[in-house]
Amino acid sequence: MSRRFVNQLLDGEPVDETFLLADRQLRANRNADLYLLAQLRDRTGQVSGLLWNVAEDAVGHLQSGDYVRVRGKAQMYQGNLQIIMTRIDAADTTSLDPADFLPQGNTQTKEQYARLRELMGELKDHDLRSLAQCILDDDEIQHGLMQAPAGVKLHHAYQGGLLDHILNLSETAGRISDLYPKVDFDLLQVGILMHDLGKLRELAFETSFVYTDEGQLIGHLVIGVEMLNEQIVRTEQLTGREFPRELALRLKHMIVSHHGTYEFGSAKLPMTPEAIALHHLDNLDAKTNEFLSLIESDPNSGSSWTPYQANMQRKLFKGGSTDW
Repeated sequence: MSRRFVNQLLDGEPVDETFLLADRQLRANRNADLYLLAQLRDRTGQVSGLLWNVAEDAVGHLQSGDYVRVRGKAQMYQGNLQIIMTRIDAADTTSLDPADFLPQGNTQTKEQYARLRELMGELKDHDLRSLAQCILDDDEIQHGLMQAPAGVKLHHAYQGGLLDHILNLSETAGRISDLYPKVDFDLLQVGILMHDLGKLRELAFETSFVYTDEGQLIGHLVIGVEMLNEQIVRTEQLTGREFPRELALRLKHMIVSHHGTYEFGSAKLPMTPEAIALHHLDNLDAKTNEFLSLIESDPNSGSSWTPYQANMQRKLFKGGSTDW
């Protein structure tokens, strides 16, 4: 029997299906009774599952990244579909296809990587061009960009999504460069290339999208600066000359400030034209992709609106068309 995907679930229907356990948390209700909140994923989306009155040792063997068999009932709650579980167990993986559980990936990674090389090869500044080429020649980075998402849930959350995101920013920067002649677009392009590379170590993405210990403890901004330092050393060894100190400082600043504000995780506020340009380009691409992903994955095809998105504090308007 074919599986029933997340985007096919209907309010009130029984559920007996296998999912990827993307996240799990044991929580206590107001009576101090424990319940399990599970994030259940397949390639079409993610749904919350709740198991009431659970003992910790009953689910202790289930960890993020495991395949689980869930039995229960789908239910709408405050506009969002969830599964009230009666059982959650480790699944038999012998006949599972991993492609059913990861968001459908970017199929153009080879072409996109070649295009990114082309764009970075057009940089006029010799030092920045050498650094960019050194970065793109790194096997770890090349392999990672072919696989890594840009985010765990919404922001280009599919295999190859990080490469898609970086290339989108690079192409956009190239198209607006003549509008801002005083901005150093060579510097901006390398900042675009480096700004999220720390996610290659912040996230694990082989079988599921989860945070690594390094990602949880340090985060991709600090990891990104560490990776930049490594690439600068490699570039200096390959070129036989010292990389300009101010260029290195400006690139590091772009990495640690690209989230834009302290409340969104920036270690510093943007303090250069290139840093503020990077922040707004990054935000434009990430937020637009999030909106489109939420609209396209909304299982409520009969509604002109998505459910309320708590993290955005709004619903999203899909319009009256069914083309989504």
